[in-house]
Amino acid sequence: MDISALPARERILLTAHDLFYADGIRATGIDRVIAASGVTKVTFYRHFPSKDDLVRAFLDHRHARWMAWFVDALGRRGAHERAGNAGALLLLADAMAEWFADAAFRGCAFINAVAEVGGSVEGAAERAREHKREMVEVIAGLLPAALPARMALAQAAALGVDGAIVKAQMGGAALAREAVDDLRRLLEALAATLHR
Repeated sequence: MDISALPARERILLTAHDLFYADGIRATGIDRVIAASGVTKVTFYRHFPSKDDLVRAFLDHRHARWMAWFVDALGRRGAHERAGNAGALLLLADAMAEWFADAAFRGCAFINAVAEVGGSVEGAAERAREHKREMVEVIAGLLPAALPARMALAQAAALGVDGAIVKAQMGGAALAREAVDDLRRLLEALAATLHR
């Protein structure tokens, strides 16, 4: 996507998104974002008075972008038709396999951000918690609405998803496939509890 025609704030944010996600927040300096987005320092600081402001905007943008992808990826696999069926949880493994195969995959931006700057950037940890809470809500939507342990099962599945993401991030296609296989086994075990 050619971002050169976008307004300055969007160019800065999209550039920061790509750089922060690929290389890390701490490793990406403001001067690099300014140069890569093609704006002046004055323009940058008019939109983002500090790097912390940019980090918060990055996390908000990443949340909206990833959640839209996640819901879409599940939908493309039949989540709406299979919701409430125990096997619907297995769609999570298929969605993660798609994401892990993406050349740009560098793990969860929220797990990475908390590890890098969680305590030093006000609002970063809160945004990560909110992101994970919304992910659990989407997963809960795959389960039967009347299930008493619905949220507990969704949280367990989400923990499995996060574990698979971290394992896949450790590198290599073989490890990513192993992470998906491990996640699938966990999800099958969770789905089996619905029949008890």
